[in-house]
Amino acid sequence: MTALRGVGAALADRLRHLGVTQVQDLLFVLPVRYDDRTELKRIGSLCAGMRALVEGEVQLTEVVFRRRRQLLTRLSDGSGFLTLRFFHFSSAQQQGLARGARLRCFGEVRRGPQGLEMVHPEYRHVTPGADAVEETLTPLYPLTEGVTQGRLRVLIGQALAELDNAGVHDWVPQEVLADLALPSLREALRYVHRPPRDARLEDLSAGRHPAQRRLAFEELLAHQANLRLLKRATRTDPAWALEDAAGLAGRLLASLPFRLTGAQARALAEVEADLRAERPMVRLVQGDVGCGKTVVAALAAARAAGSGLQAALMAPTELLAEQHARNFRAWLQPLGLPVALLSGAQPARARRSALAAVAGGEVQVVVGTHALFQEGIAFANLALVIVDEQHRFGVQQRLRLQEKGRARGRFPHQLIMTATPIPRTLAMTAYADLDVSVIDELPPGRTPVQTVVIAEQRRDEVVARVSQACRSGRQVYWVCPLIEESEELRAQAAEETAAQLAEALPEIRVGLVHGRLNATKKDAAMLAFQSGRIQLLVATTVIEVGVDVPNATLMVIENAERMGLAQLHQLRGRVGRGAAASSCVLLYRAPLSLLARRRLEVMRQTNDGFEIARRDLELRGPGELLGTRQTGLAQMRVADLMRDADLLPRVQAAAEVLLNGYPDNIAALSARWIAGGEQYGRVG
Repeated sequence: MTALRGVGAALADRLRHLGVTQVQDLLFVLPVRYDDRTELKRIGSLCAGMRALVEGEVQLTEVVFRRRRQLLTRLSDGSGFLTLRFFHFSSAQQQGLARGARLRCFGEVRRGPQGLEMVHPEYRHVTPGADAVEETLTPLYPLTEGVTQGRLRVLIGQALAELDNAGVHDWVPQEVLADLALPSLREALRYVHRPPRDARLEDLSAGRHPAQRRLAFEELLAHQANLRLLKRATRTDPAWALEDAAGLAGRLLASLPFRLTGAQARALAEVEADLRAERPMVRLVQGDVGCGKTVVAALAAARAAGSGLQAALMAPTELLAEQHARNFRAWLQPLGLPVALLSGAQPARARRSALAAVAGGEVQVVVGTHALFQEGIAFANLALVIVDEQHRFGVQQRLRLQEKGRARGRFPHQLIMTATPIPRTLAMTAYADLDVSVIDELPPGRTPVQTVVIAEQRRDEVVARVSQACRSGRQVYWVCPLIEESEELRAQAAEETAAQLAEALPEIRVGLVHGRLNATKKDAAMLAFQSGRIQLLVATTVIEVGVDVPNATLMVIENAERMGLAQLHQLRGRVGRGAAASSCVLLYRAPLSLLARRRLEVMRQTNDGFEIARRDLELRGPGELLGTRQTGLAQMRVADLMRDADLLPRVQAAAEVLLNGYPDNIAALSARWIAGGEQYGRVG
């Protein structure tokens, strides 16, 4: 990196935070937006909200004290006056802004106490009749501490000057590029860093310019090829063929008090076909809230145990792990299969006992949180890994658990479940390393949940509705707001709400669950609610996923405007799990932002999780829908899965070309586009 002028060890260290370790990396630090500094504006023509380039003479500079010390400079060009306001400044800067100095400034125009002003504008000293304004649009880059826009522009300018010598190789084969009608890599890089003054700023802002599309294609290809390579690598590993000689899966299926839906039976058949093979299954089962994924997972676990081997289920939270353990015990223990629970909240003695039983092979089915892949946990013969809520775990975490199962030269099968339906556009890119089964049918008897949106001012009406539901023998959830990312504050809000509701409804038994309760108290509260001893459960969003109480028919969500569509849909899925009509009340606090209004309207309109996921993708983008720890898609630099969806079929075809003819190019593309690209490699 120190091959560029002015880059010493300290600056090189800061640039590493931007993913820059060599000269060519600078070229892939891409602008987030552009300023138009190609035309000088007269100060008299400025309006608040404009971003503009002006030039004028300093009339007055003074230090004032208005709540905080600040430097004010009055600038004039003969058509009007503009104030430059600085909150951070040095004495040398103050001296450089003396009366008579001529400045060229760029910034956002705001309305201030003395008229129009710019706060901390970029500026430089010029002489009368100085050189013309910028010949290109000015890029604005993502920054890191200690690296300014000006410094980064200079460094990228040096890298552009060396573009032909910087070793920037085009790793996309010519046979792929021929059909794209897009510029070459070097042309694209030159354009995005230095768009000409006649460039259409609207196209660049929307990411639709051919130069940006060329880079987006390459970035999408890097992700797609990596995941496909990972899929191909796992398919060549040896695995246990699970034949279930003991017939445990069949016995479990026969003992269930219900029949599988057609969609469940189809998904189970796909899973079982994979498990019988001597190569590792890597399958995603996705379906809406309450579609019955868990019983498919239990049948797969029974097949592993019936083959004399072990299965492990990993859940994202303690509460969900505890519930999975209860369900698995109810289904499997009558077959003579004990189920161990491993979680961070367990007493030391119980944990030691469970660890020993798992390591010795005495327990064949294990349920836990991410604690399952920590050091010190050993399996005797792990043949099946089940991961619930895939989007909460990264690829790396899955691979670490898979590596734990490698025994006698064999790798475990992987079954991944998600109750967050993924639109096809996103799934074909995000989950390219997985085979996908979709459970798109709800069990019979499930009635759609009626959703109403009510303002906070009508809270008393909602409390009366809660009272009516409980008096009729039904149960109610009341979910408290996500005030901040703090378990302490969430717990406080839940405790206050529970106390208020208990006072307002003295005839109703009120329970409380939040993230700061220990596992024993949480478990006790949930069991009391499931058994009907608690009628109204006040909770934070810890009950978002998986809690199953068929008698609960009313869900109240406070401050619903603060939550995303996926989370609201997951919470709503806690009711409507029996035959009785169920309702969800979304309490909101005005004023609503446009985004919040759209979310609440979507929730009111549909119960279809796949439609909600599609709308969520439109409103929020793929990063938030998948979770930031997913495959790296959340950190895409130029591609956008909604905007660039039309490229995806060609991206898939190009990935196949790379895999079959240019496998070495994939590593080079990964190094260029994927931060921590090693996450896709084998974990040693």
